[in-house]
Amino acid sequence: MIRYISSRLLQGLLVLFALYTITFFLVKAMPGDAFTGEKNIPEDIQHQMREQSGLNDPLFIQYLNYPKNILLHGDFNYSIKKRRPVAELIAQSFPASLILGLIALIFAITIAIPIGVISAMRKNTWIDYSGMAIAMIGICVPAFVVGPLLQIHIATRIPILKIAGWDSPIDVLLPAITLGLATAAYLARLTRGGMLEILSQDYIRTAHAKGVPLPRLIIMHTLRGGLIPSVAFIGPAFAALISGSFIVESIFQIPGMGQHFVTAIFDRDEFLIIGLALFYGLLVVIMNLASDLLVGMLNPRARTSES
Repeated sequence: MIRYISSRLLQGLLVLFALYTITFFLVKAMPGDAFTGEKNIPEDIQHQMREQSGLNDPLFIQYLNYPKNILLHGDFNYSIKKRRPVAELIAQSFPASLILGLIALIFAITIAIPIGVISAMRKNTWIDYSGMAIAMIGICVPAFVVGPLLQIHIATRIPILKIAGWDSPIDVLLPAITLGLATAAYLARLTRGGMLEILSQDYIRTAHAKGVPLPRLIIMHTLRGGLIPSVAFIGPAFAALISGSFIVESIFQIPGMGQHFVTAIFDRDEFLIIGLALFYGLLVVIMNLASDLLVGMLNPRARTSES
C-alpha cells in the first residue's frame, strides 16, 4: 500500500512540475506584461516596478524563483494588478467555488448512480434507453446554454430563486444543477457500464440462480465491483467541477476563483495566473490520489498490479 501511495505521489509531483513549466512559458509568450498599457505612469517608474517584481531578471532566474519562494516561504507572490497576495485572493474566493463544486457533485451522484444502476438492471428496455438518452443530452448541452435556460424558465417563475447572486443558501441550487448536469451524465453511463460488467460474471448468475433476492444481490454482490469506474471518475470530476466553474460563476455572478482567472489573463497578471494554475493542479492531484485510494480499497487487484 505504501508503494502504491508513493507511486501516485511521485506522479502527482511530475504533473505539477509539467504544469508549472508549461504555464510559465505560455505566460511569458503573451505579448507585453501587466504594466503594458498602464496610463500616466512614466517609463522609468514602470522599469522600477518591473525590477521590484523581478520581471527584469533573466528568464531562467524567474523560472527558478517562483517555485523556490513557494517551497521555502509558502509565498505565491503578489498580484501585480490587484496589489494583493495571490494566496489571499485564493483564500477569499475558494470557499464559493468549493461549495458550488461540492453541491454540484452531490447532485450528480444523487441522480446518476440510481439511473446507471436501474439502466443496467433493465438493459435494452425503454427504461434503459430513456436513461441513456437523458445522459447523452446532459453531455451534449453545454453549461452556457443550460444556465440561461434555468434563469429564464425556472428562476423567473419561482419567487425564492434568483437569476444571479450569492447571498443565501438557496442561491447555490441553480448553479449547482447547471454545473453538475454534464458530470451526472458521464457518471450515469460509467455506472451502467460497470454494473453490466459485474452482472455478466458467473458468480452473479450463480447467486441469482440460487434465489438470492434482487435487492440483496445488487447491494451485497454487485455494487462494490460495479461502482469502481464511477469511484475512479468522482475524484477527478470533483476537481474538474471546481476548476471548470468559470462559465457558471460568470453566468450566476458567483464570487469564486473563476473571476480571478479570467481577469488575470486579460490583465496579463502572470503571478496570479501561475498561482491559480498551480492551485488547481494541486487540487486535481489530491482528488486523483483520493480516488485511487478508494479504488484500491474496493479493488485490491489495482494495488497488486501497481506493485
